[in-house]
Amino acid sequence: MQLLNEDRLFPTEPTVRALARELYGDVKDLPIISPHGHTDPRWFAENEPFPDPANLFVTPDHYVFRMLHSQGIPLDAMGVPRADGGPVEADPRKIWRLFAQNYHLFRATPSRIWVDHAFQTVFGVTKRLSADTADEIYDQIANCLSQDAFRPRALFERFNIEAISTTESAIDDLRWHKMIRDSGWSGRVTTTYRPDAVIDPEFDGFADNVAIMGELSGEDTSTWAGYLAAHRNRRAYFKAVGGATASDHGHPTARTEDLPQAEAAALFAKALHGKCSAEEADRFRGHMLTEMARMSLDDGLVLQIHPGAARNHSTSIFDRFGRDKGYDIPTRTDYVTALRPLLNAVGENPGLTVIIFTLDETSYARELAPLAGVYPALKLGPPWWFHDSYEGMMRFREMATETAGFYNTVGFNDDTRAFCSIPARHDVARRVDCSFLATLVATGRLDKDEAVEVAQDLAYRLAKQAYRL
Repeated sequence: MQLLNEDRLFPTEPTVRALARELYGDVKDLPIISPHGHTDPRWFAENEPFPDPANLFVTPDHYVFRMLHSQGIPLDAMGVPRADGGPVEADPRKIWRLFAQNYHLFRATPSRIWVDHAFQTVFGVTKRLSADTADEIYDQIANCLSQDAFRPRALFERFNIEAISTTESAIDDLRWHKMIRDSGWSGRVTTTYRPDAVIDPEFDGFADNVAIMGELSGEDTSTWAGYLAAHRNRRAYFKAVGGATASDHGHPTARTEDLPQAEAAALFAKALHGKCSAEEADRFRGHMLTEMARMSLDDGLVLQIHPGAARNHSTSIFDRFGRDKGYDIPTRTDYVTALRPLLNAVGENPGLTVIIFTLDETSYARELAPLAGVYPALKLGPPWWFHDSYEGMMRFREMATETAGFYNTVGFNDDTRAFCSIPARHDVARRVDCSFLATLVATGRLDKDEAVEVAQDLAYRLAKQAYRL
């Protein structure tokens, strides 16, 4: 038995399906450019075996444990670490059995395709996961993980990853990236500058984080000028030590500002003393996006903006387990008004690349595609988080292409913490794009030779070019 249908995600009409299959055949084996994600650089630095199937597939993957939790299963039972270090389930086989008993919850979800793809193509599993097959599949995967061929670096090479970017806080020391660099291994693992902890006045420990940035950079971050200099210093460090080509900003809104320097300095002083109102904090975050864009003009880092998530929606889960535990919920997001200050300041500069993401699909055709379709600096990131799916990707292409075209988008990035899902996610994106292109050819809107070229661009070239990899 095969877990995967050979023609999965292709159109049902035979002629269009055949064309989609042909286009996919040309791109399915292209190298993977993974320019934005959250895999752990320590995996590649130490190259130790992954400990067990549960710690590979369940405990670190919020796509998986949020679905189980939605049916009343406690995060503790899945081994998700508590913020206070308290006890959680530590037996990986028990966690795995719980996952297997509830695998039916993932029917028709992207996670089901991703997990089945990893099971079959990485570990040779040919039986569907269930309570009856749980132990057999656990043992098969565990046996694989004990072999050198399944260590992180070997899988990196097997997955045909040309470049992968991790994401680290601005106050990270990048020790794992240093270890990778000094090891002599040829795999390309770069970092991404994520300064939320030192840009967002509402981030826990903001003032302390800014002080740490000052110590790391040798700048006086109690002053506005020193604070900006510290950012420049850390960005340069991320480029030199971690090979960074991008920064990433996860703000609640897409708001940008271009304030007079005196006003920005006054807001910064209030933020350091914990005296910002919610409105002032949002203004400061918005101004810092424009400051980051100006720094990008100097140092070449691509600016990514991930707005529109009500993060850590459950206070009780946040208090008990901390950040990023599956409770980031999409919100309505304005882009036309919000991005105008930044775009008026730097948006006409073709030397700058600003990649904007959204969780508000209603904005694709109405706001984002028209903006990206005219401002030289602005590009559209691929569907993200909840919309990283067949339906989400197809909606994106259908709503954005008519106004922004293909070349104001940046291909695909997987944005994952789950290492073994990377080939699966790129495979889904390549199948969806080839299906969309086949439909364009079949309806006379694109010639076949153009579709062949665009398929290559979407699968490989656009991401490599946009992220300067």
